[in-house]
Amino acid sequence: MSKHRVVYVLIGLLAISLSAPAADAPLTHPDTTGWKELFAPDLSNAIKPDGVWSVSDGELTANKDEAIWTKDEYENFILDLEFKNAEETNSGVIVYCSNFKDWIPNAVEIQIADDFAKKWAESPKSWQCGAIFGHLPASKSMVKKPGEWNHYTIKCVGPKIDVVLNGEHVTSMDMSKWTSAKTNPDGTEIPSWLSKPKSTLPTKGKIGFQGKHGNAPIWFRNIKIKELK
Repeated sequence: MSKHRVVYVLIGLLAISLSAPAADAPLTHPDTTGWKELFAPDLSNAIKPDGVWSVSDGELTANKDEAIWTKDEYENFILDLEFKNAEETNSGVIVYCSNFKDWIPNAVEIQIADDFAKKWAESPKSWQCGAIFGHLPASKSMVKKPGEWNHYTIKCVGPKIDVVLNGEHVTSMDMSKWTSAKTNPDGTEIPSWLSKPKSTLPTKGKIGFQGKHGNAPIWFRNIKIKELK
């Protein structure tokens, strides 16, 4: 190979290395241009209770504590959305749901909560916003005050779930490490109603959103998904 060709090859490799993201590059909010809307504007592709969920000005909300679900099942995807809390909101984004009629032990919930409310500020860390509910706390509280919009990016690839909240990568879970239904790997107690080890759950299922928990509503908008190969 000539010296000139060696130089050209090296320049090409350098250009590729500079343009490609590093393997350990931090997870952040993506550009969702061209991504699929998770729900149709009329919710025709959703499984939902009658008269509970509605869309107004692009905002999805519920008037009861009943979940909404995708008809489709998803595995290996990035879900991007915004949510807005009220005072004392307790909601969640549900992934890998294999039984939506009995979803609590048969899915993974990424918690949404008003961490500013005393009720949630004094709760276990794994019950606060950004946590994998009952299993893994967020590294820090990044949720905004009630009435402000928050940005969630949730990446699910096999047993690995990563969560970005308002620009901060706050949670990274490997479900295969959660082999007990009673205690987490760090020794903390798992709520009794989460009765199946996360390592035993399928990594494919419906995506859902919790409704109005108690008297505290929740709003969602700009819910988009990208399926990964």
